[in-house]
Amino acid sequence: MDWIPIGRFSKMTRLSIKALRLYDEIGLLEPAHVDPSSGYRYYELAQANRAEAVRILRSVDMPLAEIQAVLSEADPESARATLLAHRDRLATRLANQERMLTYLETIIQREGIMPYDVELAETAPQRIAAVKVHTTLSKIASDIGTGFGTIMHAVGGGGLTPAGAPLLVFHDIIDEETAGHVEICIPILGTLEGSGEVYDRELEGGTMATTMHRGPYEQISPAYHTLAGWIEQNGYEIAGPPREIYLNDPQTVSQEELLTRVEYPVCPTSSSP
Repeated sequence: MDWIPIGRFSKMTRLSIKALRLYDEIGLLEPAHVDPSSGYRYYELAQANRAEAVRILRSVDMPLAEIQAVLSEADPESARATLLAHRDRLATRLANQERMLTYLETIIQREGIMPYDVELAETAPQRIAAVKVHTTLSKIASDIGTGFGTIMHAVGGGGLTPAGAPLLVFHDIIDEETAGHVEICIPILGTLEGSGEVYDRELEGGTMATTMHRGPYEQISPAYHTLAGWIEQNGYEIAGPPREIYLNDPQTVSQEELLTRVEYPVCPTSSSP
């Protein structure tokens, strides 16, 4: 049996180690094996599907006890009734969550993930203007918007122009239980001088496992799930933080037409030929 250590499983599923330990303690997502001498947790690749279901349900603010009930429920109708009750509570709080809830129901009914094509690509290093922020899941959208505005002001003030699609680098896993750092970036030509919190640096290139997400940003999680599974199954390992590259503008296209390229830097595993 090929056990997956908790650290690698965390990267695959984009659930923090803290969250995985909590889910183990309450019986929501128990590891496949616990080393009796060290207490270290190991998982099976097949558990990534359950982890993805937990992640999606937590992303729409479902309490852990209800997630446990939904995933453990033998009667599909009872599980659906729990989901519908939670949908009604969310709808009264925030009407624009309806699109995400419909997506959630589709994922659960299908018991799978959206199809994504994964490929390897070589990416050249590029100069970026960037800010790095510490944020939470509830604040990340507004922090990103503010960050891009700050960068564009600095780039314009420095007499530079953007030289590519804007992107994010996720240096930490950010979920309901864990805050973390995200780097907000815009490619540039030239050097940015003295712009306060905005800095420039060379963004590393290299081999990327990449896929394209089409649709709303809040529905991007299965793209990460697909990439992590492909990396695990094809003799590679994650070699750096993931990136999201935004290829069109939500101000000019509909939510369904948004294009986001998701990338993981990768390298062959030590056991690969």
